[in-house]
Amino acid sequence: MSEPHLTFDRHAVRLHRDRAAHTLDGVQDVLDDVAARLLDRLDDLTRRFPLALDLGGRRSTISGLQARGIEVVCSDLSLALARRNRIPDVLSVCADEEFLPFASNSFDLVVANLSLHWVNDLPGTLLQIRQVLRPDGLLLASVPVLPTLSALRESLGEAELAVSGGVSPRVSPLPTLRDCAALLQRTGFALPVVDAETIDIRYRSGLALLRDLKATGESNAVSLRDRRTPSRLLFPAALDMLSSEHQDTDGTLAMPLHLAIISAWAPAPTQPQPLAPGAFTTSLRDVLENE
Repeated sequence: MSEPHLTFDRHAVRLHRDRAAHTLDGVQDVLDDVAARLLDRLDDLTRRFPLALDLGGRRSTISGLQARGIEVVCSDLSLALARRNRIPDVLSVCADEEFLPFASNSFDLVVANLSLHWVNDLPGTLLQIRQVLRPDGLLLASVPVLPTLSALRESLGEAELAVSGGVSPRVSPLPTLRDCAALLQRTGFALPVVDAETIDIRYRSGLALLRDLKATGESNAVSLRDRRTPSRLLFPAALDMLSSEHQDTDGTLAMPLHLAIISAWAPAPTQPQPLAPGAFTTSLRDVLENE
């Protein structure tokens, strides 16, 4: 039997995150901004979450969780990042998101801030997250979605076609909002909600964008990427194209980060349940006529 196709090279993802452990301080503000938007959802809830699992958050969610009186366990694919997460009152472990080593019903809350988009088996990982959550436990996740980095993807593709006569994947494929909603329903979460948010990020140059992607551990880890050294003409041509087509009047490049903000609950008998078909006692017509 042939091996299943894997979209991402998880060994490369780990190496990129290992390297990022030494460069994250310069880009931590972006991760923290997304984490703050994600954790704001907790302030609208009356339910308490004594114990949370931070899944690949690169230290972005720890202080926000602790400020809300939540005990934190951190998990990261990278040993270097797991060591970086070792701060007072936090247990940090090195573990693969695709093979979570935690027992069922262990956590009240799982937070995944900008970490699930490098997972090959995302339905399987979501199922495992649902299993480690206690009944009525909450998943909060932020996932970059299209059209994030579409301009970079297009510029690299056009430049490589012109320079080399072919195209190889150089930017990670990303899901859509609809994909995220469908996955939550498929994996059995209750009361799923997927919101769209956009963070306006601007760069002085395309090179600054590439440096930030590398610094956060977001370099290309697609399994089918071209492993050969690219032509020295490729990246200058791509960055020139990016600037000529997407530079604003103020001289900056707008590279917005489009996010799916996910909240979903592990099923529990105490949760609201939809009525069965035919069990409704009030018709939609009556409601509309009384407006």
